[in-house]
Amino acid sequence: MKVLVCGGAGFIGSHVAKALHRTGHEPIVFDNMSAGRKWAVQWGGFVEKDLMDKASIEEALRSHQIEAVVQLAGSINVGESMQNPGKYFRNNFSITVNLLEAMDAVGVRNIVFSSTAAVYGIPVASPIPEDAVKSPINPYGEAKYFVERLLDWYTKSRGFRCLALRYFNAAGADPEGQIGEMHSPETHLIPLVIYGAMGKRPPVKVFGTDYPTADGTAVRDYVHVSDLADAHVKGVEYVSAGGTSTAVNLGSGEGVSVLDVLKAVEVASGKPVPHELHERRAGDPPHLVGKAGKAFEVLGWQPQRSSIEMIVRDAWQWSEKAVREGLYTE
Repeated sequence: MKVLVCGGAGFIGSHVAKALHRTGHEPIVFDNMSAGRKWAVQWGGFVEKDLMDKASIEEALRSHQIEAVVQLAGSINVGESMQNPGKYFRNNFSITVNLLEAMDAVGVRNIVFSSTAAVYGIPVASPIPEDAVKSPINPYGEAKYFVERLLDWYTKSRGFRCLALRYFNAAGADPEGQIGEMHSPETHLIPLVIYGAMGKRPPVKVFGTDYPTADGTAVRDYVHVSDLADAHVKGVEYVSAGGTSTAVNLGSGEGVSVLDVLKAVEVASGKPVPHELHERRAGDPPHLVGKAGKAFEVLGWQPQRSSIEMIVRDAWQWSEKAVREGLYTE
């Protein structure tokens, strides 16, 4: 199939494009390059346009004879969303309204949407099932949940087939070392720890050591970006085959603490990780892990590389390359 990958020059999007290409599909990357990287666009076609430009979306859908869409474009910094909520509703919700209207206009009705575990807010229990209460606590999660509700209405009123993939903590890098994580500014824990161990960043800040967890630090569910990419391929095939619109969690189902991450980086690198202990941050839950299972039932998907050891090993390999080749700039 020919698949439009919106946000395909980003971290997860570039891995999705590679996975689509590897499995015999043809990705067409659609990205305005506001946060994307030119070196990440290596598979299929490339349209450098903005999802706010509905005419450009329609032109891309028609000219490339697109059969399905993966929507990964948007802003992702939770902290920034609290300071600039308008940006997050515009860059996550409004652009997806444009995309859906353009798809409807040309008759493309299969879409896989990049959602987030942030739709759950602070859960009452962990692991979190897909039917848990949705109560986002920041504009980032709220805007993503708005899109999920919009997809429900496009399913009911316009005959769309929609799959929302609720990521937990995306991490790692392409095992072959061709692409990897590079945000500016970087806010994700694993690259912060790795570049800290390399001496490229200040000591890592560990927020909270008195949580009710095994070592007192917050626990999260990390999923390898290549596993995420494989889920998108399966998702495209699922909706294109007439699958029922739904939402599934994408995570490993296992909890990893902040100190576990530091230890894994120390083992992979043979270097100590400079770090500082700080008070908890407001709003940080002690334990966020996704209930695994529905993704296997719906898509036949199970994570293959999502142990913290494999995630860190691949991320370290990529980070060394990024520094060596001048891709790392912070």
